[in-house]
Formats: sequence, C-alpha cells, structure tokens
Amino acid sequence: MATTQVSLNEYLATDYEPDCDYVDGELEERNLGEKEHSAVQAFFIKWFAAYEEQWELEAYPEIRMRVSPTRVRIADVAILPVKIPFEGVLGRAPVAVVEVLSPEDRVSRYQARLDDYRSMGIANIWVIDPMRRKAYNCSQGAWQPTDRLFIANSPVAIPLDPLWKKLDELHS
Repeated sequence: MATTQVSLNEYLATDYEPDCDYVDGELEERNLGEKEHSAVQAFFIKWFAAYEEQWELEAYPEIRMRVSPTRVRIADVAILPVKIPFEGVLGRAPVAVVEVLSPEDRVSRYQARLDDYRSMGIANIWVIDPMRRKAYNCSQGAWQPTDRLFIANSPVAIPLDPLWKKLDELHS
C-alpha cells in the first residue's frame, strides 16, 4: 500500500476516493470494494435500522473518527447513539465498530487499527471475516471468536447465522 505525507488539516479538507485513514501524517489506503465486504456492511446497517427505535442506535458506514490527535481512522461500520450532537469527523467514541476483513489485510496492520479504537475508548470492537464465516470480539485486545455480537448491559444481541446465510446466498 502506498503512503503519502499530508498535514491533518489538508486531510480533513480533502475528499478521497476511496477514503483513506490518516496515520501520523501519512495516508493509508483501505481494502474494500468487494461484494462480500459490502454485504457485511449492508447487513449491519439493516440490522440496526430494524431495531433503531428499540435500541436508540444507528449504523454508519465509512465514517471518519479522530482516534488520537494524529490519527483518523475510517470504520467499516460505526454504531452511534441516535441522539448525539453532530460532528463531521467523530471525536467521541462510538458505541461499537465493525471491521470487515479483506483477503489483502495483514494482521499486524489490522492490530494497530484495533489498538487505535481501544485507545479512543471504543468499548465494542468487532471484526468479521466473511471468507471464513467467522466473527471476533476484539474489545479486550485478543481476537475472541464469537457466534453472536452483543453490547453489555443493553438489549443489543446480533446472531451471526443470518449474516453467514446471506454470504452463502451470494455464492449460490
């Protein structure tokens, strides 16, 4: 992945296609654009839309988040409370983030992304591997395999069988 040096102000004032992360003065391209990747994002957007009134949460794809003074990450999906003040670039931690692995992703680079999310204070960090039909709860640092995603002390619980079924349908 190619990197380019730019200032934070230049990054924040520029629209990139596709959008990229900003890490300590460098632009980092993100892996995306594959159908499975988009299908996972769509699944979470639809799931949270179905429960929006009950959970008072909504899913936002590809949103910029200022995880530190020198880093801006773009979550594949960020879960936010319905009623929060507007921010063009999120400065406060979302309730949860969902990251979708692509075949080209490297674990070491992905671990830095997850560490940034934890340092921002994001309590629920979920990674979906659509190729292997696996999900991980990475909230505490380790990649803990899980069959459902949940937010503690809330009604949010997402079974993953419907997602795996949707991904299987893509290939049938």
